Amino acid sequence: MADAGGVVKKFMFVNRKSPYGTIYALESLEVVLISAAFDQDVSLAFLDDGVYELTKGQSTKGVEMKNFSPTYRALEGYDIEKLYVAQESLEERGLSEDDLLVDVQVVSRAEMADLMAEQDVVLSF
Repeated sequence: MADAGGVVKKFMFVNRKSPYGTIYALESLEVVLISAAFDQDVSLAFLDDGVYELTKGQSTKGVEMKNFSPTYRALEGYDIEKLYVAQESLEERGLSEDDLLVDVQVVSRAEMADLMAEQDVVLSF
């Protein structure tokens, strides 16, 4: 894993918005896949309404957008295995780890802040 200079950068993509109604979630997913193609150390964080991006059983009928949630299951094939979800965001929305369609690491908001501090680049969507 290295860029042209031989240095691996740690990128964290922070997802805070619900998956549909705006382009943020889909754009984030596209940028994540591009970053992984350049062999960078990529992780994703899901906070606030961003936790809805990972919920099982999404239906996009009525919003006229493609359901892109199955793409999250393909991330492992791109060596993107660091997915973090804020425990408080799940609890505030009545969700648990069992409601999510991929394996994640559930962390507290304080732990999430520590993870963000370790990154070279943090992009928020």
